[in-house]
Amino acid sequence: MRSRKIPIALPYTGSFTRRRHTVFIRLGVILFLVLFAFLQINILNDSNDLTTIDVTNDSAAAILSMVPPVLHKYLKSKSRNNTHGTNNTQNNGNNDSLRAANISEIKMMISRYNEAQMVLNEDLYGPLQNNSVIIVVQVHKRVKYLRHLIISLAQARDISKTLLVFSHDYYDEEINELVQSIDFCKVIQIFYPYSIQTHPHEFPGEDPNDCPRDVKKEEALKLNCNNAQHPDLYGHYREAAFTQTKHHWFWKTNTVFDGLEVTKYHTGLVVFLEEDHYVAEDFLYVLNMMQQKSRESCPKCNILSLGTYLKTFNYYTYSSKKHKRNNKHASSSQAQWSFQVMPSLYSLYQKAEITPWISSKHNMGMALNQTTWHQIKSCAIHFCNYDDYNWDWSLQHLSQQCLENKLYAMVVKGPRVFHIGECGVHHKKNNCESNQVISKVQQVIHIATKAGQLYPKSITLTMPSITKKTKLRKGNGGWGDKRDHLLCLNMTHSTLR
Repeated sequence: MRSRKIPIALPYTGSFTRRRHTVFIRLGVILFLVLFAFLQINILNDSNDLTTIDVTNDSAAAILSMVPPVLHKYLKSKSRNNTHGTNNTQNNGNNDSLRAANISEIKMMISRYNEAQMVLNEDLYGPLQNNSVIIVVQVHKRVKYLRHLIISLAQARDISKTLLVFSHDYYDEEINELVQSIDFCKVIQIFYPYSIQTHPHEFPGEDPNDCPRDVKKEEALKLNCNNAQHPDLYGHYREAAFTQTKHHWFWKTNTVFDGLEVTKYHTGLVVFLEEDHYVAEDFLYVLNMMQQKSRESCPKCNILSLGTYLKTFNYYTYSSKKHKRNNKHASSSQAQWSFQVMPSLYSLYQKAEITPWISSKHNMGMALNQTTWHQIKSCAIHFCNYDDYNWDWSLQHLSQQCLENKLYAMVVKGPRVFHIGECGVHHKKNNCESNQVISKVQQVIHIATKAGQLYPKSITLTMPSITKKTKLRKGNGGWGDKRDHLLCLNMTHSTLR
């Protein structure tokens, strides 16, 4: 008789469930690896696309190719007339009379502009709203850089809502034509009335009786030259070219906040730029986010800074090993664009640092409002009497010595304002017409745009791990002349005269 097999139930061990879970885990891992590989390939392709840009090519043609065709009009020069110069073919006597006539004419034109306070394009974009952004550009005569600043401003989102104020210390018809050709926002021009151009042989220019810069005080007293009693803290006498920038900065700030009819009831932010700056297209968007964040999380932040001088902000990747192995390929190794540096500075979750305002770090693309300005203005004597010809160092001294609420900055870590000037008051190079920095900045913004790193979704505030106590600084000098102190202080009372 065949034995009958009786099925016996085995104890439940969960092996089937474990096998099923294992399958799911394996599928999950495989899907993750596939997705990761796909993303890496895309990133590599994007990076390859970006690094195909020839960053060593800083020719005019290469720079022009980065400018939208509709904005090429701002790069076209028109013939320059002699409103601001003299005809060198004339003899010396005629030169002197022509120069005097030109100065008189320039003073008359400056007076007309300052009295008229004409706002261009107001019919197109409407009157200035009280909370709109005002952008103030300090202009000397570097028209090449100014053209590129204007092109960058033209590409900024919401630029049509702003008022663009150009403050000039040099009257030039080519610059006037360029500024007056702007059609993307409201524009107003003001002219610093105490410039060296209009006062070449008298204070604030160089008076023939001014003390030579390096003469000793004892000798200056014997010469009975101007201001012999008051050299600067290094024993030097004034140089007009170095004093003008500080005077102009204080005059234009007084004028914009307190001297213009169009800004009379303005309560919004005022952004300070210079002719050799360049802005990213989202700078107003980021500025608005910073303003909202300061209201929510940083009431002590009274300055918002859009530009930073970052030593770690590298434009290129340098392959030092390859450079050492094969010097012949040095140029090609230097041409590799550092895409890897960008995500740390530009991301969808932008970082901004809260820090005491430092003149050498946070003076570029800074924004403040009426409240902060009136606090600064109340301490004008600390600004005007401080023996330093730099406006930013003087402002930091004022903050340390006078302000109850010290200047505190919110600084965006991914700069939205860049410095493109090769030469200026402090720096002279053999080639001041170089396009290299303009080209670099164009590429930085191009890469950030292509990578989708502009227009962040939010801003995260950070504090420096160690906050160094700001030391009281000894001034740089160049501002010992009592006439400079008095002129500066008078600007808080008179503006457009």
